[in-house]
Amino acid sequence: MSNPHDAFGLYVHIPFCEKKCPYCDFNTYAGLEQRFASTVDALCREMTLWAPRLAGQPVTSVFIGGGTPTVLDEALLARLLEQIHTSFQLTADCEITSEANPGTVDRRKFRLLHDLGVTRISLGVQSFQPEELRFLGRIHDGDDACRAVDAARSAGFANINLDFIFGLPNQRPEAWLATLEQALTLEPEHLSLYSLIVEPETPLYHWVQTGRVPAPDEENAADHYELAMARLAAAGYRHYEVSNWARDTGDDAVMPDRACRHNLVYWRNQAYLGIGPGAHSHMTLADPAGGQTEQRWGNHKPVPGYVRRVMAGETVTAFHEVIDPRLSMGETMMLGLRLVEEGVEQARFQQRYGQALEDMFAPELAYLVPAGAVTVDEKRIRLTRRGLMVGNQVFARFLPSD
Repeated sequence: MSNPHDAFGLYVHIPFCEKKCPYCDFNTYAGLEQRFASTVDALCREMTLWAPRLAGQPVTSVFIGGGTPTVLDEALLARLLEQIHTSFQLTADCEITSEANPGTVDRRKFRLLHDLGVTRISLGVQSFQPEELRFLGRIHDGDDACRAVDAARSAGFANINLDFIFGLPNQRPEAWLATLEQALTLEPEHLSLYSLIVEPETPLYHWVQTGRVPAPDEENAADHYELAMARLAAAGYRHYEVSNWARDTGDDAVMPDRACRHNLVYWRNQAYLGIGPGAHSHMTLADPAGGQTEQRWGNHKPVPGYVRRVMAGETVTAFHEVIDPRLSMGETMMLGLRLVEEGVEQARFQQRYGQALEDMFAPELAYLVPAGAVTVDEKRIRLTRRGLMVGNQVFARFLPSD
């Protein structure tokens, strides 16, 4: 297997859905079928522009997300995957994930994805309760989700993730538990569970602001989170990241073998390239002064402008920043502490920054350790169970104040 600490990820954003969910604030659009082909043209063009700059850089994981990649027809999906293989040097064990909506896939499409090298499917199930699916605006029902998993298995996929949302307004614990039990009958290799967030400029935000629906209850969400932790542990899943659980057949003491390798790139604050409208990138590149600096940037979001700029050979960068070492250290802590068992490795921090973690963050640790939020040993710093429940407050302490 590729060295996980030499990882480099590729993200490809498909900004289309059959229907946009009322809680979603991702850069996605419904009803733009006439733009599918031109957008895939632009995605492929952006890849070819990046290919020379990344020559010799092995890509250890690919994530095709959105939106809903599987709204694209088979010809467009094939073109996209073939361009990925043509433009980039994928490692022999490269993990290639495609997201999918249970309402927009069939057996032929799954077989195509598998034949084109996709190794992992991530299905946005969100719930098995009919009333919750209606509230979330999903286009599928529970039977569709089960059929999608069966179709993916029949196509040859041995690595399937299922996404779910908890903490819905008035969600009953027995309904949440029923969803978990139904999910477990499908024996997924990976589960992602996210607490519902009311994002500004979404229909859900308007509903809450106008009193149409109550705001999600944080205590209720915390109870559901603890219920999930207990049930999934009993079912043999390892809780390796704040919102993620995976099956394990390996012998790694801190990371299950079915952990999402692409998302580990993000949580370990490693390098990745984002392709597509609104996609973000993070890597170390040459700067105008002739040195090397850690940088991040994001592409323009609107699809028409993105397509026009790429095809005209213009920049698609909407924002760009150089990340100074202090911010990078804070972000490494914020992201790494999300890894429940691995945490932030002291030796890796020292190697990356040339400074001991415990020296750099001595005041923060002097507060958080006695407070019972983190534990420190000779190898790593990790959240405690208490810290896990107030993670955002812990993470904020490591970021530089303005």
